Amino acid sequence: MVSRREALIGAGMTLAAATPALGQSVKPPPVSPAHAKFAAEIAAAQGALDAFMTAFNARDLKGFEASFNFPHVRFASNTVRTINPGDMKPDMFTTGSLAEWDHSAWARRAVIHAGADKVHIDTRFNRYRKDGSVLGGFDSIYIVTQLNGHWGVQGRSSYAP
Repeated sequence: MVSRREALIGAGMTLAAATPALGQSVKPPPVSPAHAKFAAEIAAAQGALDAFMTAFNARDLKGFEASFNFPHVRFASNTVRTINPGDMKPDMFTTGSLAEWDHSAWARRAVIHAGADKVHIDTRFNRYRKDGSVLGGFDSIYIVTQLNGHWGVQGRSSYAP
């Protein structure tokens, strides 16, 4: 039996070029012609999502907070929560729905709307256990804004607990 890796290599591809490794984020897709006018803004917004995920996975509260613009609004678990600087605490990474969580990764990132100071991004992220098994996948919309020259996640609505 030929492994997936061997089949891809035989087809002249590498795993890195085909799909991200399990538990790794997808790269942002190319900017569509419809959004080309805002390519720089989209790149900055996608960079903010990368910073968000990197800091979250590192359990780096300072870096995680730096990936936001405030006030930050989160719609999830049938609630609306406004998050301000200092609201996030270290135990958020080890309790509740994250008790078994090891890391997360973007599975999809597609721009819905883009403008000079705001980008809406349709996402799906997966949560993983330490052994690489999937805890869950969650569709969401992230609103990334530019405030005072800083691009950060200012709002998100997800089906994650």
